[in-house]
Amino acid sequence: MNYQFDWNLVLSGQYGQWIIDGVKMTLHISAVSIVFTLLLGTIVAVMRMSKFKPFEWFSFAFVEFFRNTPLLIQIFFWYFGSYSILPDSVNEWLYDHDFEFAAGVISLTVYTAAFVAEEIRAGINSIPKNQLEASRATGLSFLQAYRYVILPQAFRIIIPPLISQSLNLIKNSSLVMTIGVMDLTYMARQIESYTFHGFEAFTVATLIYLAISLIVSFTINAYNKHFLLQIKY
Repeated sequence: MNYQFDWNLVLSGQYGQWIIDGVKMTLHISAVSIVFTLLLGTIVAVMRMSKFKPFEWFSFAFVEFFRNTPLLIQIFFWYFGSYSILPDSVNEWLYDHDFEFAAGVISLTVYTAAFVAEEIRAGINSIPKNQLEASRATGLSFLQAYRYVILPQAFRIIIPPLISQSLNLIKNSSLVMTIGVMDLTYMARQIESYTFHGFEAFTVATLIYLAISLIVSFTINAYNKHFLLQIKY
């Protein structure tokens, strides 16, 4: 075995900067996608709970379609096929503003939102139905009742599964390197191509993903415990 490990090569100089740039891109695309995922997932969940059949059917179809198709296929669809269904003006704007990044955000958002919508729906179902009825009796509309009464309670209940889905999104973001998004995985692959030190490059990338996941999980769990204590006392 003549392989010579060179960790300094990966962690310093130009290649070290590539790793840093990759981490920044991973955090950027993950943060943007998580925000849109929560918004879209909430909308889909509320539509699923409404009594308006077209909304209910649409949300059901959305969840089943995106939850049961591979994420990689969805990434390729939005990158290679979105120009066929989007208006030309939208396509031109996307190509002028980092189309790869936009396609990655869209694919990560719609895929993860399908799972988040089900988590939110489960949280809503765990709340006694008389709370919604009481809210409506006080004069609140359906949307106002959900905004001020139902959803705040539901989100407190589903914090753990939301953490899990957020971590899954961060890890799944590594797939956007297939469409040219220069995230951490992309940079590790570039370093391997230039230096043939793939073991070091991907070991560093793996440890960074692990560190990000542990930090996010610990931070949100700590906040959740603090928040619950405040409510209790």
